[in-house]
Amino acid sequence: MSIEIIGLLVTFLLGLFVLIGAFVALLASKKEQITDFCLGLAFSVIIMLIVLDLIPEVCEHLGLAYIWLALLFIALGYGILRLLDRFVPDHHEHHKMTKKESHNNLRHIGILSSVALIIHNIVEGMAVYTTVLTSVSSGLLLAIGIGFHNLPLGMVIATAFYQGDQKPFKTWLSIGLVAASTLLGGVLGFALSSVTIPEWVLGGLLSITLGMLLFILFSELWHRIYQSKYKKERNIGIILGIVVMIISMLI
Repeated sequence: MSIEIIGLLVTFLLGLFVLIGAFVALLASKKEQITDFCLGLAFSVIIMLIVLDLIPEVCEHLGLAYIWLALLFIALGYGILRLLDRFVPDHHEHHKMTKKESHNNLRHIGILSSVALIIHNIVEGMAVYTTVLTSVSSGLLLAIGIGFHNLPLGMVIATAFYQGDQKPFKTWLSIGLVAASTLLGGVLGFALSSVTIPEWVLGGLLSITLGMLLFILFSELWHRIYQSKYKKERNIGIILGIVVMIISMLI
């Protein structure tokens, strides 16, 4: 088996972590408690993802000398989701929501999160594929580390769409797109293996993702976290998200 096929296989397996997380969330009982748990999980995972993963990677690709470019792309990412936010109907995040409004809001969060994570996973898939070409063992360790923080993200997206009364086909289509985005990153890495991708392009894509996640964090999740009915489950989710992210970074 060629090293290129191994690299693509690793990026494919990486996407399975999203599916595993989704299955865990959908098979669990006590859906409302799971929803608040997953929202807490999402809140801490996104914060840790921004602080421990995205910001260092943006600095690595762009450097402090081009911090202005990073801020420009971050603003662009924030603006893209702000614009998309206007086209995703029926979301209410600033008052006590009815059950129907809560479902609509969860579906809204699921859509926006999926957009941001697909872009992020494409870049990660490219990174994993490139690492495998250099060292299979290092690539596998990197994939396992990324996979650990993809598990809770899969749970969050599945719960958001399921509790948002999304139809099963659309729910699994959305989850599948997020899961497949790491493989797409690997395919792009394979296609562009003979091309040197400018550092500012990778840094720009990561900065756009960072801006999108900041929008989700402060414009969507914060209000849901504040209004959580099952605060114990929410707090457990927050703590578990921090633990999972620290373990994934150590690996």
